[in-house]
Amino acid sequence: MANLPNINTDMKTNSRYSNHSQDMCPVRLQPAEDPSEFDILVIGLNHKTAPVEIREQLAFSNEETAHALEMLHKEANIREIALLSTCNRVEVIMAAKNSVKAVETAKTLMAHLKKIPIVKFDQTLYIFKGDDAVRHVFRVASSLDSMVVGEPQILGQIKEAYHMAIEKKTGGVILNRLLHRTFFIAKRVRTETGIGDHAVSVSYAAIELARKIFGNLEGKKALLIGAGEMAELAVEHLLRHKIGELYVVNRTFERGVNLAVRFNAQAMRFEELSDCLEIADIIISSTGSPDFIIRRDQMKKIMRIRKNRPLFFIDIAIPRDIDPQINHLSNVYVYDIDDLKGVVDENIEDRKKEAIKAERIIDEAVIHFHKWYESLAVVPTIVAMRKKMDRIAKTEIDKTLKSLSHLSDTDCQAIHRMGDALISKMLHDTIICLKQNSRYHDKAMQLNITRRLFSLDIE
Repeated sequence: MANLPNINTDMKTNSRYSNHSQDMCPVRLQPAEDPSEFDILVIGLNHKTAPVEIREQLAFSNEETAHALEMLHKEANIREIALLSTCNRVEVIMAAKNSVKAVETAKTLMAHLKKIPIVKFDQTLYIFKGDDAVRHVFRVASSLDSMVVGEPQILGQIKEAYHMAIEKKTGGVILNRLLHRTFFIAKRVRTETGIGDHAVSVSYAAIELARKIFGNLEGKKALLIGAGEMAELAVEHLLRHKIGELYVVNRTFERGVNLAVRFNAQAMRFEELSDCLEIADIIISSTGSPDFIIRRDQMKKIMRIRKNRPLFFIDIAIPRDIDPQINHLSNVYVYDIDDLKGVVDENIEDRKKEAIKAERIIDEAVIHFHKWYESLAVVPTIVAMRKKMDRIAKTEIDKTLKSLSHLSDTDCQAIHRMGDALISKMLHDTIICLKQNSRYHDKAMQLNITRRLFSLDIE
């Protein structure tokens, strides 16, 4: 493995931006450093580019993430850094002066920390720069790049990555602005499109169907038969909708008791199944039985006892647990795994349509961010111009106040405040002119003229 360049050297003295500011003017910015000269970079891999065997080897724990941020931030070329690590992706987001060196440093660090040769994962990496990097971050947060389009978890994971960068002081003006805009755009996408409105998991689709039948699931009684993973997920969704009583029936009573404790439910013996069918509104079944455990004739009698109150079956078992002929009974609704997958496939198509709207919102956001990013070129000039004017005003005011010894401290402070106000008003039009969007060559000419007029010593 190649030696890690400068990773373990002492931190050099570099200017850093404020960790929390979203404003355009950075804190502690050296006049020679122009933030607009930094490249915004994303280097990473995800479920589309790398198999799980590679992703799990490169996944970072919280402790490893903190260590990686500290090591990368010591590199003179890398000014700002955040690291996102989930089960489906590992991404390094950077602001750096030399994109080629920054990418190589990030790859070397990943290989060093995870003890994996670069050649093993190099071909799975993607690299985005500038507007492409910004667009990628916006798309990831908006769940357009997720395995399940529209899933909400990724936004929370990006927020955690941002908070880690703040904690380790590896953020700055550029990444702060980028990630705050990312959160805003992701929220806007979810609000203005239906990208998260349609169920795209079998378990969630089952509960959405139940809601269509009952309208409101609050207070409804549910019965879990068996203990399949998808059935348990469906129960978790039911609990979020504040269902009432929950019963658990399992052929192994001890297993049923354990599940009941987990879900705060009541365990029943398998022999009591008929009694449960009489009182439940929603039945979720996922056993390993080779035959139907509930048949049409049995349900016909039970429905008379229930006085035809609606009953909803979710049959997630293979082979099926519920006799499909039950569906012909009045007020009984039976959905099996194929029915639910059909709903999921239809909803996935709906999400894809909504994703088109989301892409439009993101394209617009990239344009706005690019304009803000270009405006950073004027920051060193504005900072230097303001400092020079402040210095001149303070010198002249102090000279004047020496000859006005009869003035009180309050009067002197008022004169200093007046000086600050005058400087702000005199520079206002110049600053507005510099910040206005214009062609690159026009902007460069404006900056050059301003620096010469004010005799500013900026490289």
